[in-house]
Amino acid sequence: MNEAIVIGAGPAGSAAAIGLARAGAKPLLLERSRETGDALCGGFLSWQSLARLEGLGIDAASLGGQPVARVRLFAGTRRSETMLPAPALGVSRRRLDTALQAAAERAGAGLERGIHATAIGDGAVQTRDGASLAAPSLFLAAGKHGFRGFPRDPAAWQRRDPVIGLRLRLPAHPALDRLVGDAVELHLFDRGYAGLVRQEDGSGNLCLAAHKSRLDAAGGDPAALLRALGDAHPALGERLAHADWTHNVDAIGHVPYGWRAQSSEAGLFRLGDQAGVIPSLAGEGMGLAFASAAAAVAAWRRGGPGAAPAFQQRLASRMARPFALANIVWRASENPYLAGGVISLAASLPRLVQWVSHATRIRGA
Repeated sequence: MNEAIVIGAGPAGSAAAIGLARAGAKPLLLERSRETGDALCGGFLSWQSLARLEGLGIDAASLGGQPVARVRLFAGTRRSETMLPAPALGVSRRRLDTALQAAAERAGAGLERGIHATAIGDGAVQTRDGASLAAPSLFLAAGKHGFRGFPRDPAAWQRRDPVIGLRLRLPAHPALDRLVGDAVELHLFDRGYAGLVRQEDGSGNLCLAAHKSRLDAAGGDPAALLRALGDAHPALGERLAHADWTHNVDAIGHVPYGWRAQSSEAGLFRLGDQAGVIPSLAGEGMGLAFASAAAAVAAWRRGGPGAAPAFQQRLASRMARPFALANIVWRASENPYLAGGVISLAASLPRLVQWVSHATRIRGA
């Protein structure tokens, strides 16, 4: 029997596997994909996430990402620009996940690919091929996708008009270098927002969180929605001018932004987006992955499998303030009557933007 099984080899799962292996647990890391792909979510590493990567044995410079020094906000014709509190990095999930998985294996974790976990129960993981893998401690890090038996219920207002996650890769182009440069951008619009950051090859990672009603108005076609947004918002349109529309727009449905896991059971540690889903405009998805993994490993080292329920409650408590602030900013930003005021406030009070950037980070273990 394995001492610990980690479900999902993304940032949260790989970081947990590294910590467990360093503690002598020899964990088994399960990944459903046979090759490391470029996940829809992620791509922005804050200064805090970069420090946590260093602690996991990964030199940030080795990732070769795009330096990010400022945050740029757009709403209609209004814009603001503020320096970030510290340097950040734009890097693809393919490169980040590859580095983390390699570090986990070097630390002594086993990595098995093509293993699709379908259920958890009685201290065992059930797989699609009918196998049952048992361990006293299970670490659920399956990402933003739902996992059977572990519902993530969004707030009532989101159930009325669910949030859809969309992603379009913008190919490297001199215009993208000039327009975006060393910034992470947020483009605000009615019932949604788009985030854009350049990555290691100069391409742009454009991610949207849009309510289903916006997608429905575009006939359910993500590309049509993006084109409509580009026509209505000049700055976003400039960036979409060189998009490669032969590639599909990636999508994930019903993302429960703002949800937190308030409890768990002995032996089950929920990590990353299976522990909570912070609104992506905060740029703290990767930070939550690393922070939850570090906290889970620390709790496991202190109390073993029985530490899981208390760990989950403490993590939910630590997430409360940054989630609440991110939710407030999100709701204001996607409201067409308030978004302009958000931009004006950001332009006149840059230190407020920096404070929000700090306050939406997840504290360490």
